[in-house]
Amino acid sequence: MTKQEAFNDFVIRFKHLIIKNPHLIKTTLSNIFTMRLIGNKTHGDLAEIGISEFVNQFMYDFKSIHVGKELYRAKKHEEDIRIINEIAKVDFTISLKAYGNGPLQLSTDKNTILFPFLRSFKNDIIKDKKTIKKILNASEFSEFGNINVLPLIYDEKNKKCNIMVFDFILARESTAKIILESTGKGRVHPTYRFFDKDNNYICEVRYGDASANALQRGLWTNTKNATIYFNSATNGWIDYSDNKILVKLFSHALVSTDKGHRDALVGLVRDIDEQKKHILI
Repeated sequence: MTKQEAFNDFVIRFKHLIIKNPHLIKTTLSNIFTMRLIGNKTHGDLAEIGISEFVNQFMYDFKSIHVGKELYRAKKHEEDIRIINEIAKVDFTISLKAYGNGPLQLSTDKNTILFPFLRSFKNDIIKDKKTIKKILNASEFSEFGNINVLPLIYDEKNKKCNIMVFDFILARESTAKIILESTGKGRVHPTYRFFDKDNNYICEVRYGDASANALQRGLWTNTKNATIYFNSATNGWIDYSDNKILVKLFSHALVSTDKGHRDALVGLVRDIDEQKKHILI
């Protein structure tokens, strides 16, 4: 089993667990997005911890390690979580993202190579099949499909979340033209947009140089405009709600001792074990 096959198998198993036990992910997502009551960006980092623990507690054939801010994260890929399939004895990494429904960054393009590479073809419209194949098979596009992105897409107004996995394989096979679009529609920099034969939007490469910030560079797509190129790992939208008790728990934890934390942890572990008793397989 390759790492890509292992990731695909993980997503299938993840989805199966959620279909059978939607309350498990609903509880986890509610707790994760409650963190937005503490800070607008707090939920992103805690989503990494929450989903990692979700795997450890409820997906029995898998072990998850939260990479976090360790040096390991400084490698070429943008991993947040390392998953180990303990049956197949293969591990793979996941980049977990929490984005609102709409633009989604798939890769940051840290080395700023994607846009200049496309620019080197000196065509504003690329439709030749051989050229497109050459582009997608080039080393500059090695991240296209080699990074496992697990995005928590949320609609805060309606309090719902959909864990949507971009289908890189389908995107690669379906790309029929690549068009350079100049500034406009709120864009400061130009972008290369990928379309299929029916003119459906797939993804885009944003301009990025030394002056560009994270929002102005890398490989992006749009969860609203590229719906057909996503698979839902949650089998659609999951409703969530704020858990204000959790906010109170955090505030108390910050001023209590490690003894208090150990005592609280005993109760939390007992609650998780009780949930496990009712899991449908």
